[in-house]
Amino acid sequence: MIDKLELTHLRTLDALNRFDTISAAAEHLDVSQQAVSLQLKKIRAILGDPLFVRTGQGMAPTPYAKLIAPHIGQVLAQLNGIPLPFEVRPEHAERTLVISGTDYTQKVIVADLVRMLRREAPKVKVAVVDIEVSALTRKLHQGDIDLIFTVDGYVAPGLVTQPLFIEQYRCVTGNRALADGGVMPLEQLVEHDFIVTNPGMASFTGSADGWFARQGLQRRVVASAPSFFMALEYLKGSDLVAFMPSRLLPCEGVFEIALPKYPPGYQVVAAHHPNAQNDAFITWVLERVGSGLVSATSRA
Repeated sequence: MIDKLELTHLRTLDALNRFDTISAAAEHLDVSQQAVSLQLKKIRAILGDPLFVRTGQGMAPTPYAKLIAPHIGQVLAQLNGIPLPFEVRPEHAERTLVISGTDYTQKVIVADLVRMLRREAPKVKVAVVDIEVSALTRKLHQGDIDLIFTVDGYVAPGLVTQPLFIEQYRCVTGNRALADGGVMPLEQLVEHDFIVTNPGMASFTGSADGWFARQGLQRRVVASAPSFFMALEYLKGSDLVAFMPSRLLPCEGVFEIALPKYPPGYQVVAAHHPNAQNDAFITWVLERVGSGLVSATSRA
């Protein structure tokens, strides 16, 4: 029973013990109230006790919750006391962190990372550069770049990668009427003109072409953009359609078309040179990126 508890369960119980409302606990944990309620429901099922009951003043702990509270506090204190490799202290770190990312990963990962570093490692300078696929490995080896956030397929062999999440595609258009017609059959979808994203090259091919071919279909691509963000701008006010990463949506002026199925998503990863495996600060940064993505998913 107890061995089924996870670290997030312990943190939820600790927050509920310290704060007398779900909203206050959620704010402390930086998650939604719904996420706290769902965690509490899971913990109740594991431990077989209500743990916290609603009162006129908020949430009151049951006798069992009071009994285990000091044990939970002790466990969390011990976990928080585990030193990182070589005892890195982010608040005292003074260095420059160079990050390379696509426009997409800069939006969904790096922006939050920069804000986090300002709060927790204020003496660290951050430089963000665009992806240069042909020069990535050389720049990592020379120490010109510390971390990469990109798609798994862009990472050269020999680099150390850490999977972050699977991104899914959604079909969008700038024509609201196309989106308001319910689920659109793929045979009808390919009758419309597409825009694709091809960074650094003038090409009218896209990752979904092979997927359409496996469905026995062929789409017509009439426009190509250098980035997802520019493709979204070109879509607005037009009748073009496109596949976009779900984390860039919703977007004002762009409307989602429901489909019976979608092209496969892609793995987003962090990557660095093997020489950085013993870099305690890089390890800490990647741990914070991972926990930030989990929090964002809980709030969604």
